[in-house]
Amino acid sequence: MIVTTTPSVEGRRITAYRGIVVGEAILGANVIRDLFAGITDILGGRSGAYEQELGKARATALAEMEERAASLGASAVVGVDLDYEVINNMLMVSSSGTAVVLD
Repeated sequence: MIVTTTPSVEGRRITAYRGIVVGEAILGANVIRDLFAGITDILGGRSGAYEQELGKARATALAEMEERAASLGASAVVGVDLDYEVINNMLMVSSSGTAVVLD
């Protein structure tokens, strides 16, 4: 499945629109990981633990969106947007786009 932030796929024609598809992932923060992340932030380094969790959440949201597009018979998702939010110490990543059929 082609997933792109652009409104079209170069060299391919959109023959049908299947609708908007979304994917969400909400991950809870680990207390020990938060402690080490705080120490890393104080020392001025990067928080590898948070970067890893963010990557997992993004991959989960995109995979869920692709599954929903496939269930609609789509061959691509165009106009993809990723949003990140922190809700009550939990990380939420949501993805949305338009499921389409390409020629």
